[in-house]
Amino acid sequence: MQVFGLSLASLSLAGLGVTQLSGPSGAAPTLVPGSAPQFTVLLAGRDIIYCYYHLPCKNQDQRTGLLQTPNTDTLMLVKVSGESVNVLNIPRDTTVGDYDYDKPPADQKINSKYWSGGPTALTQGVEEITGERIDSYVIVRADYVARVIDALGGLDVNVPQPGIEWIDKAAGVNLKLSPGNHHLGGEDAVLFLRVRKGFGDDYGRIDHQKQALTQLAARLKSPRGLAAMPTILGGIGNGVETNVDPNLLTSLLPHLSTMKLRFATLPTNTIRHSFNLAVDREKLAQVWTAGSTPGSPAGSTAAVPLPGGGAASDPATPPGTSTDLQVTIHDASGAGLGAPLAQALGVLGYRSVRVETADSSNDSSQVFTQDNVQGAERLADALGLPRLQGERFPVDSGEVGILLGADAMQNLGALKAAYPAAQLPTTQTNSENK
Repeated sequence: MQVFGLSLASLSLAGLGVTQLSGPSGAAPTLVPGSAPQFTVLLAGRDIIYCYYHLPCKNQDQRTGLLQTPNTDTLMLVKVSGESVNVLNIPRDTTVGDYDYDKPPADQKINSKYWSGGPTALTQGVEEITGERIDSYVIVRADYVARVIDALGGLDVNVPQPGIEWIDKAAGVNLKLSPGNHHLGGEDAVLFLRVRKGFGDDYGRIDHQKQALTQLAARLKSPRGLAAMPTILGGIGNGVETNVDPNLLTSLLPHLSTMKLRFATLPTNTIRHSFNLAVDREKLAQVWTAGSTPGSPAGSTAAVPLPGGGAASDPATPPGTSTDLQVTIHDASGAGLGAPLAQALGVLGYRSVRVETADSSNDSSQVFTQDNVQGAERLADALGLPRLQGERFPVDSGEVGILLGADAMQNLGALKAAYPAAQLPTTQTNSENK
């Protein structure tokens, strides 16, 4: 069962990843007052366990008498270093170690390790897959996820054609969503983030989970997020299994406003005659370490320029520097920001920018790519947006997409006044308009 909001409570607040206890691989770091946070935490989600038909077990930690054992089908490795928050989604079918045809395939998948060996086995499995040392873990249930999403005001989603219908009476699921914008409460939000139909496959589901997480993480920096703290912290021991010390959470609050989110999906290859997946370590090094080094100044491109010399920050690359990067702006801002942004990017030297307009959406603005992580990183830093890498985003290999949601007016609204005459036909690029 897909449990998404675990990363909301743990990743974005980050404090749940810092512990004074010893982590599975040794002593976990402590946060020194006045210093930047440095730690790695494993986030895992498990479903509610049932002892009888549609009846949850009274003891959610029991291991006998279950109708179905709970796997941890949502796994995220979060690496926090200074202002950088790098998140790696791990597909549930990834094999731990070398695949052995003489052993049951399911026993070799990472999502089975929690049930077979608890948090320690799960953590060690992720360490073997990624090569990263993990300081601590956070494992949550779906009911806790729903409570947190409700505390943060729900989730705004844009449902693709032809809509979503997921009915499973045995599991108590009755989700029907028409195409377009919806505002979901916690329970429906969890179901939406679990469903694969409408998003292609597990990789498509992972990608739209990332998009939703950027929205919810942004709310944690608001007064609504601070008001949600009692609900978030109240889950420990009541839907949250962890070895962290939540008392250190307040030490991280001053860093929240400057933290930059970067998402990636663990690259994998299929294994012949099996549904298991094998990690592709060469590609992993590209998506997990490409772009800015955690803890260092991010990006190398100029900030988006405004007439008269204004910009979000001092450019690291002079305006006018050319680039052959293919950029597609998906303008769902409802304010016509796509054309002004395209003109501003042209000033920076982006010669191939295409604008696609769509109905206004409450999806969070973001920069996304399949494999051009460095190009996406530069644009994300220039625009002050999260950077997402995934396998099913609507861009071709080598391209970068920019999604402008309704929230784009907050950070990029000045472009509309700066470039009032900007008009860019959807079928043309900056190079064709020069």
